[in-house]
Amino acid sequence: MNTKCNKRRKESQKKIEKAFVELLQSREIREITVSDIIKITGLNRSTFYANYIDIYDLADKVKEKLENDFSEMFADYDYYNERTGALKMFTHIKENQIFYKTYFKLCYDSKHQVYVYDRKRAEMEFGNKNIKYHIEFFRNGLNAIIELWLSNGCKESPEEMAEIIKNEYKGR
Repeated sequence: MNTKCNKRRKESQKKIEKAFVELLQSREIREITVSDIIKITGLNRSTFYANYIDIYDLADKVKEKLENDFSEMFADYDYYNERTGALKMFTHIKENQIFYKTYFKLCYDSKHQVYVYDRKRAEMEFGNKNIKYHIEFFRNGLNAIIELWLSNGCKESPEEMAEIIKNEYKGR
């Protein structure tokens, strides 16, 4: 029986997700079909539907997995040392470009965030006054910088990118 924690089922999910990520590198999500995925994986259509409702369910699950991986990476993040944290983040992004390009492509709802935001620190530094605007401004600015860096092939070093963030956030 193909139960939820079964090794064969996990291997099938891994194959499906890998094929999906590969296809996302050259196509938009709306252009990817279940047929495309089963051709690449050699799996049956029923195997796909045993694991996912449709392509968008697959996208949601891949996106959730990417977010969990990112959160785990920053579980020990030092919020009080932006340069070290930013350097760690940009180094990881450069080493895992496909991971991040995929993540941004899967954010079709445009409410994405690639970093862990320390609300307590922001409240300490800025007070509670208009904190939601600060958070939104920072989140969107950082994401725009990351997306631009990725689209340019991560030409600048992680150290240069960490310095850019440090300079943008200077005095705060």
